[in-house]
Amino acid sequence: MNDVDPSLRDRLNAAKSQRGRAANDQIIPKIKATPYDWPDPASIEPRDWIFGRWILRGEVSTVIAPGGVGKSSLLASSAISMASGRPILGKPVFCGPKSVWLWNLEDDRRELDRQLAANSLHYGIGHGDCEGGLYVDSGIDQNLCTAIEGPNGFVIIEPVYEAVLEQIQARKIDVLIIDPFISSHQIPENANEKIDAIAKRWKKLAQVGNCGIVLAHHSRKSNGKETTVEDSRGASSLADAARVSLVLNRISKSEGDKFGLTGDAERRAIFRVDLGKSNRSPAENATWFRLHATDLGNSRPDKPSDQIGVITTWTPPDPFDDVTTDHLRRVQSLIAGGEYRESSQAREWVGNLVAELLGLDLDNNAEKAKVKSIIKTWISNDKLRVVARDTGKGRSTPFIVCGEPVE
Repeated sequence: MNDVDPSLRDRLNAAKSQRGRAANDQIIPKIKATPYDWPDPASIEPRDWIFGRWILRGEVSTVIAPGGVGKSSLLASSAISMASGRPILGKPVFCGPKSVWLWNLEDDRRELDRQLAANSLHYGIGHGDCEGGLYVDSGIDQNLCTAIEGPNGFVIIEPVYEAVLEQIQARKIDVLIIDPFISSHQIPENANEKIDAIAKRWKKLAQVGNCGIVLAHHSRKSNGKETTVEDSRGASSLADAARVSLVLNRISKSEGDKFGLTGDAERRAIFRVDLGKSNRSPAENATWFRLHATDLGNSRPDKPSDQIGVITTWTPPDPFDDVTTDHLRRVQSLIAGGEYRESSQAREWVGNLVAELLGLDLDNNAEKAKVKSIIKTWISNDKLRVVARDTGKGRSTPFIVCGEPVE
C-alpha cells in the first residue's frame, strides 16, 4: 500500500479496526462470576428418580448387554413393575404406578404378548393392577426411524421426535423404552458424532417430555471377557450421553463355582446388572437376577404350551449361613495342634478339617465351594494365615496357620 494516498490508508485502517470491534462486540458475551448463595441443603429439589436408581426423569438411561443374556426380558419385567407400582425386581417405583411405553423394534406383537403374559401370570399382575397404564408397540407393526443419511447428508428427522413427544404428552408417559437403539435409526454404529447427535436428541425429548427414556443397546462380542460400558457396540457417544448406564453380564464359571452352581443350564439362567461405567460392583454387591421359566398354559392339540423366561430376583448364597464364631475358634484350636495345607489337592488340605467340623460333604460341589469361600474369607480377615514351609528337595509349600485369635 506504499502507492496509496496516506489519508486513504488511514481511513481504510480505521474502517478495519471498527469492523473488528463490532465483530468482537457480537462474538464475545458479557461474562461475570456469580457468587454462590449457599442454599439450605434441605431446600434443594431432589432428583426425580422413577425406578430405583436406574431411570431418572428428564434423562436417558442405557442398558448394554451381550446377546441372549436377558436384556429384553428385563425390560419387559421392568415395564410391568413400573406400570403396577410393585417392586417385583427389588427396585422401588417412586410415587406410585407409572405410565410406561415399551417399544420393541425387533420382536413381533405375539412375542411381546408372550413376554408380558408370562410376567402377568408369574407375578399375578393384570390390567386392573396397572394404574399408570402400559403401552406396547412392535417395530414390525409400527416402525421407528429417527435419523437417516439423506441426499444432503446426515438428517435427524424432527417430525418423528415431534410425533413421539405428542404421544408422550397425550398419554402422560413417564418412561419410554426403546429396544434396541440400533433399530431406531439408519446411521452406521461407528459414526460417533452422528450417534452423539441422536443420543442428545433423545435427551432433549426426555427433558421436554418430562419423562425417562431407556435405550437398549448391544455390546461387542467379548470372547468370554467381562462386559463393561466401554464394550458398547459402535460409537462410545451413546453411553457418554446417558446419565445412567446399566450393564448385564451372565454369571461366570468362577462366580458360579463360588456360589455352588455346577450346571451350565443353571448358570445360563443367572445374570447380574452393574450400575456405572467400567467400575463394576463386586459380585456379592451386584444386583442379581434369574430367568424363571413360566408356562403360559396355551397348549393346543398339536402344539406344546410356551415356556417363557420371566425375570426374578436372585440372591447369591451366603457361605457363612450357619457358621458361628465358635466354629472359627474350634478351627483355630485344631490347626494349632496339627499341620494343614492351603491346596485343596493336598491330602492334608485344611478344608477337610473345616468340612468335618461344619458337617459338609466335600463330594458335593456346592458344599465344597462353600468351604473354599469360608477359608478364603478367614484368610482375608487374618483369622487364618498362609505361610511357606520347606518340605524338602528345595520346594516351598503353603501351609495354613492360625492368625488373629478369636475373642
